[in-house]
Amino acid sequence: MNSLEQAEDLKAFERRLTEYIHCLQPATGRWRMLLIVVSVCTATGAWNWLIDPETQKVSFFTSLWNHPFFTISCITLIGLFFAGIHKRVVAPSIIAARCRTILAEYNMSCDDQ
Repeated sequence: MNSLEQAEDLKAFERRLTEYIHCLQPATGRWRMLLIVVSVCTATGAWNWLIDPETQKVSFFTSLWNHPFFTISCITLIGLFFAGIHKRVVAPSIIAARCRTILAEYNMSCDDQ
C-alpha cells in the first residue's frame, strides 16, 4: 500500500468517524437534557422533603408517601441510571477516547472536533 492509498484510507476513516459522532450528538443532547430535568426535579423534591417539619415526625415510608413528587422523580432517576443513561450521555466522548487510544499506537492523533 503506498502512501497515497494510506492517506485516502485515513481520510475515509476520519470522515466516517466524524459522521458517526455527529450522528450521535442529537440523541446525546436529548439524553443530557432528560438527565438534567430529572436531576433538577429530584433535587427540588429532596429540598421540599427535607424542609418539611412532618418528615421528622413520621416514618420513612409515610414521609415518601407524603412527597410523591420527590418519590417519583427519585425512582425515575434511579431507573434512568439502571437503563444506562450515564453511558448514553457520554457515548461520543467514549468513542473518541477509544479511537484516540488506537490511533496513538500508530503515531496518529485525533481531536474532539
